[in-house]
Amino acid sequence: MRSQSYYNRKGLTVKDLVTTGIFTALFFVTMLVGGIVFAPNPVLTFYMPLGSALLGGPVLMLLIAKVPKRGPIAIVGILCGVIWFATGMHWAMDLGYIIGGIAGDLIAGSKNYKSKVFNVLAYICISLGATGTYICYFADKKAWSQYMLNGGTAKSYIDTMNSAAQNWMLAVILGGTILVAAFSAIIGLKLLKKQFEKAGITA
Repeated sequence: MRSQSYYNRKGLTVKDLVTTGIFTALFFVTMLVGGIVFAPNPVLTFYMPLGSALLGGPVLMLLIAKVPKRGPIAIVGILCGVIWFATGMHWAMDLGYIIGGIAGDLIAGSKNYKSKVFNVLAYICISLGATGTYICYFADKKAWSQYMLNGGTAKSYIDTMNSAAQNWMLAVILGGTILVAAFSAIIGLKLLKKQFEKAGITA
């Protein structure tokens, strides 16, 4: 069992960074697996953030239990944003994960990573990162479409998206992502109950 001094130690150790790197990779895989059902389909792509949020809750909850310090949640968000940028995703999605990760770290950190409620909120924040691209889409479909066309997205894909898009979808995307992320994080808390008890994390 880890000593209390571990949790009070300032700064991330090499071991912490390695652990964070491993969990970032696992987290990214959960996003891919959850979102792959929706993203390739121009009609279903609007619901990709919900799928991406479905599986990552247990991963982030375990990371918080293992490294309850400032930084890891933000690192996960930043690295995911960078990876998505490198794969050609819309800049708003990349920025969304970066902002979501930093915001999530601040929220969970405000309770020293020991509040289940605030840890769940942290996961919701990082999961909402994927909605950034859709917020931009509904704000200005023409500009969004042109950006994606310039990035190599097929015109037929974008045309089908534009035909399927309805204004009410943005509310569903945002609300659905929040609900799915909360569900995933709560399941993670239940699955990892012993880990959190060891870490002194409470409701």
